[in-house]
Amino acid sequence: MNPTADELVEIALLTAKAVQQYNMKPRIAMISFSNFGSSKDPQARKVKAAVKKLHDKFPGLIVDGEMQANFAFNTQMLKDNFPFSELAKEGANTLIFPNLDAGNIAYKLIQEMGGAEAIGPVLLGMKKPVHILQLGSSVREIVNMVTIAVVDAQARKASQI
Repeated sequence: MNPTADELVEIALLTAKAVQQYNMKPRIAMISFSNFGSSKDPQARKVKAAVKKLHDKFPGLIVDGEMQANFAFNTQMLKDNFPFSELAKEGANTLIFPNLDAGNIAYKLIQEMGGAEAIGPVLLGMKKPVHILQLGSSVREIVNMVTIAVVDAQARKASQI
């Protein structure tokens, strides 16, 4: 519900692996209410610590933050304010939220307001494949989850060969 910095690192790595299964290079933004140290609050520092660990241990992974969600997608704002960011050129395609509250709120807002299609929730890191649908899922949401389940099954089978 409220992961530690180390758990955020694990979440980011599991998510990056899942994104790669769809032949996409993950460009991860670690989301916060703070931008690159603008707040010394413990919640912001936790996200900043996770980013530092990811940079230190996985230098090939494109990940940056802590940052507000609008900066993750608006490359012009990112270039103007934080040109040093790894995401300033192309923006993010993957967001990691600091806790379940923030992630669920963002997911539900996207789902209801449109502009982007929310797919999920997707459970990662389980010993066996688990795929869930939410109450009232549309046909499209069901098809999307079946697609995720198929890709997951194919990846698990390929890793056993």
